[in-house]
Amino acid sequence: MIGINNASHSCWYGLTLLLMGLVFLPKQLEAQSLINLPTPSTPGTVSVEKALKNRRTIRRFANKALSQAQLSQLLWAAYGVTDPRGLKTTPSAGALYPLDIYVVVGERQVIDLAPGVYHYLPEKQALRSRRPGDVRNAVARASIYQNWMAEAPVMIVITGEYRRSQIKYGQRGIMYTHMESGHAGQNIFVQAEALGLGAGIVGAFDNAAITRTLELPSAHDPLLIMPIGYKF
Repeated sequence: MIGINNASHSCWYGLTLLLMGLVFLPKQLEAQSLINLPTPSTPGTVSVEKALKNRRTIRRFANKALSQAQLSQLLWAAYGVTDPRGLKTTPSAGALYPLDIYVVVGERQVIDLAPGVYHYLPEKQALRSRRPGDVRNAVARASIYQNWMAEAPVMIVITGEYRRSQIKYGQRGIMYTHMESGHAGQNIFVQAEALGLGAGIVGAFDNAAITRTLELPSAHDPLLIMPIGYKF
């Protein structure tokens, strides 16, 4: 009888450990997969007026790597959290925030960051890897062979999930999502200029090919691609 009780106790103990592992392991793996970015800097050293005056669409880039601090600042400008209530740098109809931001990083093009496709997580100011490898050339091919894009160290890809806005605004939610992507794009332009960088912008691409190349969720529709780097 004692042996049976001991065996039963061991079984329950083992089952408890297994269940605890199932609960906590995903969180641990998620934490390990995140790449925390440097804290964005405010205020900057360039006025808004000067950045607006000097902003141009750039299609030639120097072969010079960006720092993680620069990448963090660009992503924060695009869609970073600026308020404890979750409000962001970009205005959003109903504060529904239907955009997701991805970044394509080239080989040795961001210091201490492996080449690949990353998903920006604004609430954590962090990146999560979507796929490894330098896919800049593939993105350029999917963008009607605009090969200049592949010269940029990074490309920020703005996507929209329409249903987040449509749940409140119906069909107008699609238009509001497109408007919001423009707001985010202008934020990136201005921030790039303030950092001494240049940005291009591309809207001509095969959506399905971009989705496959970046391994995007099917609901995340690519809206804009912005190659960014030092001006040539």
